[in-house]
Amino acid sequence: MRVAVAGGGPGGLFFATLIRRADPSVEVTVFERNRADDTFGFGVVFSDRTLAGIHEADPVLREALSEHGRHWDDIEVRLKGERIRCGGNGMAAIVRRTLLALMQARARDVGAELRFSTEVTLDELDGYDLVVAADGTGSKIRDQLDADLGMRVETAAAKFIWFGTDYLFDGLTFIHEGGPDGVFAVHGYPISDEVSTFIVETDEESWRRAGLDEFDTAQPPGVSDLISQRYLEKLFADQIEGKGLLTNNSRWGNFRTRRTRRWHALEPRPVALLGDAVHTAHFSVGSGTKMAMEDAVALSRALAAHPDDLAAALAEYEHDAQPSVRRIQDAARPSLAWWEHFGRYHDFFEPWQFAYHFLSRSITDSRLARRAPEFAASSHAAWVRTHGAEPLETPLELSGWSAPGRRVEVVTDGRPVAVRGSHDLPLATHGAGTWGALVEAPDTEDALPEVYAWLGELARPGGPVLVAVHGGTALTRTLICERARMCEGLPALLIEPESDSDHAVTAVLSGRADLVGVPA
Repeated sequence: MRVAVAGGGPGGLFFATLIRRADPSVEVTVFERNRADDTFGFGVVFSDRTLAGIHEADPVLREALSEHGRHWDDIEVRLKGERIRCGGNGMAAIVRRTLLALMQARARDVGAELRFSTEVTLDELDGYDLVVAADGTGSKIRDQLDADLGMRVETAAAKFIWFGTDYLFDGLTFIHEGGPDGVFAVHGYPISDEVSTFIVETDEESWRRAGLDEFDTAQPPGVSDLISQRYLEKLFADQIEGKGLLTNNSRWGNFRTRRTRRWHALEPRPVALLGDAVHTAHFSVGSGTKMAMEDAVALSRALAAHPDDLAAALAEYEHDAQPSVRRIQDAARPSLAWWEHFGRYHDFFEPWQFAYHFLSRSITDSRLARRAPEFAASSHAAWVRTHGAEPLETPLELSGWSAPGRRVEVVTDGRPVAVRGSHDLPLATHGAGTWGALVEAPDTEDALPEVYAWLGELARPGGPVLVAVHGGTALTRTLICERARMCEGLPALLIEPESDSDHAVTAVLSGRADLVGVPA
């Protein structure tokens, strides 16, 4: 069998190595449009917990991280002059160019042919039995397929730009800095003994106020936004001790999440899609490189299991690889939503609660406590110092109504109609006296602006004493609760259909809601 791999990134190179190891009779040629030592970006980061399958398939990444990478266990959150650390987050990072060089050598060692400065189309690959599209999020091979892959692309509201810096972080560090134009945040982590990755995010309003929208996006790839570089060096000067920012195709963008139902096509010739060409997940929870390498493991195994049946092999590849990607993408959406609203959280929370809100954006209190017991304990202690009791045991006093704790029963009659407390608080879309506003969350985020407008109308004299949010999705319910309490000053009750105490503690301690309701 002859296999062409379009794209010489880690995913394509790892696949070429694995399929040659599994079956040396397979001829593999990797076509990469850039030169061998070209690379965009600076470093690649991996979580210790996610690498078992990759290490088992081939030792190239384990050896690269061991010999050339940087490892750490703590996450640090910097905010308003405080530095808060959270352990139990083992990670490692490596310079992307170093990783590529090692993976290129490994692929050659097992007999793969590598051709650089060579961009290919489907028509030019007519003589191959299988084409593997590992050519990134802008995949030309994917776009040439005349097939319905069931693809959806969602564009995030937050802006991001990727730099390096000669300031050395000692682990994964998140910096949140308020300036005259708004709040800007950094994801920073060391990738060598000399350089760290430095990713900056902000909202579009802050980005425009700072005048960072002036870069000519028609500039060819490789040209960096030097105006933004100078602005951010000045803004974060104290945080990086006056060190500089390093550019490499550094320009602002909006993260695009790609979801695809089918990862292969059989016509006009068999094509398997891999990595960013078929799926993406926000970099705050997942490494695109790690996901692409896991795809490579699944694809090579499926081909080895069905050497004479490409259709069966590609179907098995999808079946085996897609569930993990879906889980990561599902976890990435609330994390990405956090980055779209972090300026609000920066202004609203004290540092300890901001850090807890951030670190619990995709996991619950109990999981966080298992991973980082000291951090979780300090967060609970900070709540107790303020309120005098643990989160769910803390009373809530409102105008004309009170609850003895933060997990309350909700009376339902086809829909929520009242909340148990000092008396049954009626829930309705409008009312008089002491009442709660019942808000149904939408199933999609596109419909949230209409709900937000209604919350603004509710925040008036004679309005409800709280807002009770039900329906929709976990994310839309949470976003409405946060909008009510953080922007409109309305206490928020998050009604969860099957909420346990763990989820309830997380919601209250993080400040996502004032109360959590469960069906009576």
